[in-house]
Amino acid sequence: MRNLRGWLLLWVLLGASPAFAVIETYDFDNDELLARYQLLSAELRCPKCQNQNIADSNAPIAEDLRAQLHRQLQAGKSDEAIVDYMVKRYGEFVLYRPRWNNVTMLLWLAPVIFLVLALWILVASLRRKSASPAAQSVLSDEEKTRLNTILGGEKQRD
Repeated sequence: MRNLRGWLLLWVLLGASPAFAVIETYDFDNDELLARYQLLSAELRCPKCQNQNIADSNAPIAEDLRAQLHRQLQAGKSDEAIVDYMVKRYGEFVLYRPRWNNVTMLLWLAPVIFLVLALWILVASLRRKSASPAAQSVLSDEEKTRLNTILGGEKQRD
């Protein structure tokens, strides 16, 4: 009976752990601001977590970013002004979709460059293979006669 009580206590404690999670609620003047908050918090990356947006992260920096986002929305700032502020303060890394500029140009062009490079290597290797002498081997008359003899000899053995 005592063992059962210990297991029950363990399950209660494990089940209650989500109750300790911090849930932030912000009041907005209208539904449009709430929608903009949700959109921007989903598009801004947490600088600490790296693969989470600030809406999903429990890191203290993400909490600060959400509070700053709320303050700026309530102050009437545009989405562009808010994103510019976040980028100025935390760098391009804070954006899931970095802007097109000299620094991020390679990031945006890399998939196209690698695709073109892969196609060029494929075409070059196929051309080299078709141009090789092994691919165009032509048997001499003597070799053809010998091959026919070998093949004919095998048919007679069966």
